[in-house]
Amino acid sequence: MTKQIINIQEKFSRFSEQWSPKIIAQMNDYHFKLARVEGDFTWHGHKDTDEVFLIIEGELRIDFRDGNVTLHEGELFVVPKGVEHKPFAEKECKILLVEPAGTVNTGDVGGDQTAKDNIWI
Repeated sequence: MTKQIINIQEKFSRFSEQWSPKIIAQMNDYHFKLARVEGDFTWHGHKDTDEVFLIIEGELRIDFRDGNVTLHEGELFVVPKGVEHKPFAEKECKILLVEPAGTVNTGDVGGDQTAKDNIWI
């Protein structure tokens, strides 16, 4: 067994792109991804998986067709599979996502905000 400590802040210092999740760890078939987000994201859902949002720094609102939730630093929220949602951050927010390997950030919607997958930092 190799023992590797992952420093989240150091990992964030390696990239500045918005809405482009970077993988920092894997547990079984799940990826832990860091992302910097600001502004509006596209409406999308993930039909086969839940999606975990953990706020590292800042504030993130997740809109749903029937309301929204606002998350602050240190808070975690699970979007259930199949639920359409749209993240929004007024100012840059740093988040950790936990989702199955191969999950596309825009779900089945695609478009300009679809990030390249499998980018490790």
